[in-house]
Order: sequence, then C-alpha cells, then structure tokens
Amino acid sequence: MDTKKKLELIKRNASEVLGEDKLISSLKKTKPVVYCGYEPSGDLHIGHYVTILKLKDFEDAGFKVKILLADWHAWLNKKGDWKFINEQTKKWEKSFKKIGLKNPEIVVGTSFQRKPEYFDDVFALAANSTLNRGLRAMQGVARDLDHAKVTQLFYPFMQVADMKHLKVDAVVSGTEQRKIHMIAVESLKDIKYPTPAFVHTSLIPSLKGADTGKMSSSDTGGLISVADSAEDIKKKISKAYCPEGEENPVLDIAKILVFPVFKKIKIERPEKFGGDVSYDSYQDLEKDFLKKKLHPMDLKNTIGEKLSEMFEKIR
Repeated sequence: MDTKKKLELIKRNASEVLGEDKLISSLKKTKPVVYCGYEPSGDLHIGHYVTILKLKDFEDAGFKVKILLADWHAWLNKKGDWKFINEQTKKWEKSFKKIGLKNPEIVVGTSFQRKPEYFDDVFALAANSTLNRGLRAMQGVARDLDHAKVTQLFYPFMQVADMKHLKVDAVVSGTEQRKIHMIAVESLKDIKYPTPAFVHTSLIPSLKGADTGKMSSSDTGGLISVADSAEDIKKKISKAYCPEGEENPVLDIAKILVFPVFKKIKIERPEKFGGDVSYDSYQDLEKDFLKKKLHPMDLKNTIGEKLSEMFEKIR
C-alpha cells in the first residue's frame, strides 16, 4: 500500500485531521505509533467502537497501536472508586484482546503515570497554562461541571503528557477531546516533545435522532453496548429514529461502523418488496434509502444483525 492509499484509509470517515503533514511524515517511519485512551468504566459501547475501527485503519497502514486504559484519568474524573476502576480495567483488557486488532499494546495508565519524570512534565505543562484555559479543556470530558473538583484540572495536562511518555506519532479520539489537543499543539514543546497528528472521529448520534445529541452512556434505553444480547441490539435499533427518505442515526451507524467492517452487505426481503439487494458501498445504500427504494425496517433489521455479529466475540 503506497502512502497515498494509507493516508486515504486513515482519513476515511474522520471528522477532522490536525497536522496532516505530520501524519505523512510518520508514514515514512519503520513503525510509527498511534494511540487512543479510554476511561475503563462501564461496558464498551459502539461509541468506543468508532475509535477502535480507526485504530484498525492505522494498523492496516503500518502503525503500531497502543491502547491506554486510563485508570487514573477515570478516578480523577469521578468515574468510581479504585476497587471499581481496577475491576473495570481487567475487564477492558480482556475485551480489547477480542476486539479485532492484530497485536495492540495495552498500557494501564498508572503503570507509568506515577513516575517522578511524568509529573515533572505534568507540572511544567500546568505552569504554562491559565486556570481558564484548563477549565475550558476540561469541559469536553468532565461530568457535572458545576461541582467539578480541583483534581479534574489535572486531566488535560496528564493527557498531553501521555503523548510524550507513550512516544506517539498520532492520536485518535472523538471530537470531544479537541480542546485538550489544542493545548497539546501549543504546549508539547514545553516538555520537549514534537506535536503528533490528531485524527478526530465522528460521534455516533443518539438513536432518538432529531437534534438529541450524541449517543450517551447515560441513555440506557438507546445505548448499544457490546454486552447487549443480539435481541437487545435488534430491539434498540428497531426503535431508532429512522424516517423514510431522510437522514437518520441508523444510516450514520451503517456508514461509520458497518461498512468499514463488512465492506458489502446484503439486505434480505420478500420478493413482493423487491427481493434481496446487496450494496458494495455506503453511498449506494444511502442513495437508495433517500430515494425511498429501501424501507426503514429493512435497513434496521440488517444493521441490527451486523452490529450483533461485530460484537459477538467480545460478548
């Protein structure tokens, strides 16, 4: 695969790429490194799977994948006590070994974040930032901002320091991390580390649709978790906002999650409704749906089946 094709693969379905020139440079290395960090709390869900598929694209483009299980970040962000977080970290380690990546390096945050040289860098970053800037960066990741704790202010600076101590060339995350990454762009020089490239993935919209925001872990009725049974997944998709001939979250899931995995999907339906139809690309499926040649229930049934198939190994 040449550099152009590798770049196309990395950029597909991405909402934003910061530092494309750095991405191109890293592709010339023997084994460049990409990472994504996850707070180990609750079950893996399809929102996480978006970044996992992007890591797979990087892996196919020749990158070494590092997965940070950010246990200390989870504690700082009030996601639970240490007993809960340690249990979750072990659970997530098992899940990531079944996720479909070839040979990811799974790193637990506290395995390196408690070293003096790490905190030297965290304090150096914090010393060159204003309180207001730290608060703005925290807004994308913290819960209950009206009652935020001082410890949560460390979160953005630790995340920037992680990039140096994991020795990364590229970072994958959702768009909610953008403010933290802008601190990295401006501040990594303060701890003598070159700025990596940042690839931001799209966020899965809520299944409720119609301006209800992104899919949230607090939305128990609409969140699709890898722990859900096949029946649970199909039931949740069947209730999703999916008006005939209009854009909707089920189409988004087909584009961002299903087609990158299956490449081609077959929709089975009775002859009286047009018979079976196969699609080699998301664009063809979207075109038929928007022209009302594909019924919402046929789309929902197929996407629900494919999601269940994707999560079967982890489940």
